[in-house]
Amino acid sequence: MKSRNLLRAAAVISGIVLLATGCSSQAGSTATTTDASVGSGKGAVAMSFGGLDIQIWNDMLTFMKPMVETAGYQFLVDDPAWKIQTQVSDWESWVARGDVKAIMGYPVQSDSTVAVTGQADAAGIPVLGYASAWEGTTASVLIDNHADGLRLGTDAGKWIVEKYGSGTPVPVALLGYRDTDLGRERTEGIVEGLQAAGANVSLNESSVISLDDGYAAVQNQLTAQPNTKVWLSMGNDPALGAYQALIDSGVDPHASDVLLGNVDATDDILNIVKDPQSFWRLVYILPARQLGEANAQMLIDAADGKPLKDVTISSTQVTPENAESFLLANQ
Repeated sequence: MKSRNLLRAAAVISGIVLLATGCSSQAGSTATTTDASVGSGKGAVAMSFGGLDIQIWNDMLTFMKPMVETAGYQFLVDDPAWKIQTQVSDWESWVARGDVKAIMGYPVQSDSTVAVTGQADAAGIPVLGYASAWEGTTASVLIDNHADGLRLGTDAGKWIVEKYGSGTPVPVALLGYRDTDLGRERTEGIVEGLQAAGANVSLNESSVISLDDGYAAVQNQLTAQPNTKVWLSMGNDPALGAYQALIDSGVDPHASDVLLGNVDATDDILNIVKDPQSFWRLVYILPARQLGEANAQMLIDAADGKPLKDVTISSTQVTPENAESFLLANQ
């Protein structure tokens, strides 16, 4: 369990850094910048993810905050902790403040934010989507979640056929998540990709969202099917938890018959993938800096009253050869 505890410690440190930059990890709270003078003339903009237990979202916030403040706005962030009622309440509070000029969000449940999106619109506050759009959004920073999952599933399926053939079904553990648009679309894409590649697999799907979820899913899968060699995750945190669980269970980091693959990558993952012998063979990155800066710019433009249009961010495959360049891009 030592590795797992180290990962938890890293997550705690990340949370401390986030607090130091003026964001709160308290469920249901609306955090503001610590400098009251920031944005005092122009007002505030707000960012709402489903929960702040996802590392890449914390990374994005660190890139968003200085851009927003440089533009003269106060930066508000909440942590709904995956509770839609809390998220809606936070948004209602932002609407009621009177100084919020734009709200961007990744809803826990998109349909449940339609009413509060309408309230914001009636108050003249544009609501922007991250990773998806719903009724009432003015514009969104979009990700082709299904295409990313399909690409992962297809490439994994090709590896399975090449490594194990198409005779006996190969056990595949799918670390999916169908409770949000992003998770559902990626998960469905992974399944379709495996089928498209012609891989003969025995698929076992777990519903995971966090690092601990990924760790536990691997433990459960290995208990049920100890010979599982292929692990596919719709997100980075579950994949990192899965990696640590596999290492802790005695899997060689350079095992030639094991494949781990996922969408999204933090620096912790990049540092593993840059090893050409790692069994973490498939990663498709949407860089935190690129996403964060796109979010911040759309929030600023919305607050300034500029015309808006959707922005789509495409993923790029990480390889041992280019992993270092993504690390440098996040500095």
